[in-house]
Amino acid sequence: MTEPIAVDRLDVLVLVDNVTDSLSTTPANVVPEWTGLITGGRMHIVSGGAICCAHHGLSLLITAQIGAEKRTLLFDAGPEGATFQRNAGILGVDFGAIDAVVLSHGHWDHAGGLLAALEAISSRRGRGEVPCYVHPGMFAQRATQRPTGEMAVHEPVPDPDLLTQTGARVVNTHEPQLVAGGAFYLSGEIPRRTRYEKGLPGHMRRAADGKSWEPDPLLMDERFLSVHVRDKGQFVFSACSHAGIINVLRHAKREFPGIPLYGAMGGMHLSGVTEKAIPRTVADLKKLNLALLAPGHCTGWRAMSVMARAFGDELLAPSAVGKRYLI
Repeated sequence: MTEPIAVDRLDVLVLVDNVTDSLSTTPANVVPEWTGLITGGRMHIVSGGAICCAHHGLSLLITAQIGAEKRTLLFDAGPEGATFQRNAGILGVDFGAIDAVVLSHGHWDHAGGLLAALEAISSRRGRGEVPCYVHPGMFAQRATQRPTGEMAVHEPVPDPDLLTQTGARVVNTHEPQLVAGGAFYLSGEIPRRTRYEKGLPGHMRRAADGKSWEPDPLLMDERFLSVHVRDKGQFVFSACSHAGIINVLRHAKREFPGIPLYGAMGGMHLSGVTEKAIPRTVADLKKLNLALLAPGHCTGWRAMSVMARAFGDELLAPSAVGKRYLI
């Protein structure tokens, strides 16, 4: 795989995340939602109607700058269209500037707003003008098996035909890709090598007979994004880290050994049944010597607490809806 081009600057706007937090202090290169809205002239009176809604899910608008040129990618679209549209409107998203869309994996909390996002983009750029990158494994019916044995069935991901009808140019492949002229690297399937990152216990998928269920703890359709920021290194976006954030970051390092790891952002799925992996995950994160860590979405408060003690305020900058990261 050819290396992604080095970008001069990275601007990351959180469109959807589980939490809202405009009161906590942040590093100098992280702008909280209210500060950004007020200084940007988008909020003149602080009110509930003027700020974003938190919702269980994730959506990031990532803009890479190369000289005077900008390339923008939408990474996931949150759990539903209404939340995505509301927050994008409040934050002033220019849908005409989006060059590509990536769906990280086949879960409703990342794909529920995808059709609304594609409709907004295609209305500005034209139908079929923006590629939407997906993996064939994303479209199986999924569920979570409860302790009682009952299945909590997930909302399905819109299938490729529906994505095309909504205006996307669908790129449906297992293979890694360079996206938006080489500014973004989209991984292939992530090898599972650590002993303690075992996926998501209780996660199921519909079997080939269309009736029964089979275990699907590894979610092999999940992929990550990496951007090479000049003079800094790889910044990695992992939407849920069902593969395990250590597997993700080590794979990024193996893919491009000449580009050091700089930072990581996204859900790290260290909550619920995966909380037992927190100590070893944090210990291995420390060995990677990251300069910025922005966990959010499904990371969980217990993992956040351990990370806060381990990394301190300058390295750790948790994600929240409306935040902007300037890297």
